[in-house]
Amino acid sequence: MAAKGFNEGATSPLLFTCRALALGAGLLLLTACSHQTTLPPFTASGYAADQGAVRIWRKDDGDDAVRMLVVLSPWRTGNTTTSEYRWQGETLTLIETTVYGKSPEHVKVRFDDSGELSYMQREVNNQKQQLSDDTIALYRYQAQQMRSTSDALRAGKVVLRQGRWHANRTVTTCEGETIKPAFDERAISHIERRQAHSSLEVSVAWLEAEEGTQLLLVANQDYCHWQPKADAF
Repeated sequence: MAAKGFNEGATSPLLFTCRALALGAGLLLLTACSHQTTLPPFTASGYAADQGAVRIWRKDDGDDAVRMLVVLSPWRTGNTTTSEYRWQGETLTLIETTVYGKSPEHVKVRFDDSGELSYMQREVNNQKQQLSDDTIALYRYQAQQMRSTSDALRAGKVVLRQGRWHANRTVTTCEGETIKPAFDERAISHIERRQAHSSLEVSVAWLEAEEGTQLLLVANQDYCHWQPKADAF
């Protein structure tokens, strides 16, 4: 299921920052924002990658546990992928990935308290398979890269917001607040073109940061229906 994304204007300041973070250059931003000492336990962020829009929900519990849900929505072709990661302190304990489409794929890998592999399984079209050591190492590496990216996005206060678009150019967010995002005219035109072909109000997802506001996705599906909630995540 390809996403109806908005990847125009890739040279805009906010999108450039998000691309840089995704590539690991967020360390510079982390240094610049080192004066920030307190971050909320539940955050939503994201960035525009070459292959699609990445949305990240994260919860940091008081017992040093970290849980992340990552959704990759392809720009044009490909399937939506969701990945859940869990850490206890710095130890990765769970990787669970689902690729949706005609040939759905589900991968689940667990690690024990010392970081050693305790369970692994891949299921493709209801057929169970084992994972090679190299594949598990790749999944582990991707998880750690996503954790680093999330750290940088949170420190840089890049915030993901989602909601329903209204004809008066306001959005009712998934939290129930009605606001008017600071979209530029190109983003608004893109939303309105999509809205013209839909009988229902379209959903929009966007990023907010000090550099500005960047439209990320527009879709007919209701993002709020499945967006994680802090108390249940």
